[in-house]
Amino acid sequence: MIETVGVVGLGLIGGSMAKAIRQYTDCTILGYDTDGAVLSRALDEGVVSAALTADRLTECGLVVIALYPQAAVEYVTAHRDHFRKGGTVMDCGGVKGVVCTPLADVVKDAGFWFVGGHPMAGIERSGYSSAFPELFQRASLILTPYPGTPQSCLDEIWAFARRLGFGRLQLSTPEEHDHIIAYTSQLAHVVSCAYVGSPSAPNFEGFSAGSFKDMTRVARLNEEMWTELFLENQDALVREIDTLVEELAAFAYTIRRGDRERLKDMLKHAREIKEAIDKDR
Repeated sequence: MIETVGVVGLGLIGGSMAKAIRQYTDCTILGYDTDGAVLSRALDEGVVSAALTADRLTECGLVVIALYPQAAVEYVTAHRDHFRKGGTVMDCGGVKGVVCTPLADVVKDAGFWFVGGHPMAGIERSGYSSAFPELFQRASLILTPYPGTPQSCLDEIWAFARRLGFGRLQLSTPEEHDHIIAYTSQLAHVVSCAYVGSPSAPNFEGFSAGSFKDMTRVARLNEEMWTELFLENQDALVREIDTLVEELAAFAYTIRRGDRERLKDMLKHAREIKEAIDKDR
């Protein structure tokens, strides 16, 4: 039974995690953020009980690291000898290979379990001020455990996550995660940013409905974080971009030629794929 949780990084994900833990559990929450003002606010609001310092890591049955990937690697490496023996450390980064691979040797025989994690939740705003406890309701939690991680460890994480509102557990490998996330998440952000880059974008007032809003929503992003995520998964992401460019080129060619039947077939094919996806949900 997890009684004390450490949350490292109190941005949108870490802040929402702390607020959800506060709202839905009786756990003691120790928090840390590089921005002292953010930590002070979390303390003043009662979201965290006390500051998480290196000497207090041993109190935490679970430590949630909500930092950018490289910062997460650095934090785990620096605090390897401070984590609770038999406890669990889980990161929340949007890419897993650049976290799990370098940490494999760091955490080996360290006495705690490290599990790569990725809460599939978010909004187009960032930072502690945008964090809210309901962020994870019905969300999927992806875990990429090392081989040999005991089932009891994963069961404990999932039982805890369900208390915070998560609705689905997805087990994966770092490689599979990064390959699929390049398509389901990262490519969508690239497309949204490219879409608003059109010279026509400023003229949308009065000429747009739901489709414009859907296509542009995630362009309101944290450029520092997404730059790191894109570059740390560049091979998989560039493959998806190249595939999309080929699809767009096919549409442009067909429309330019005025090939009505071919265009209808392409649109029908896309509709059928979408219907099949929705049917399986």
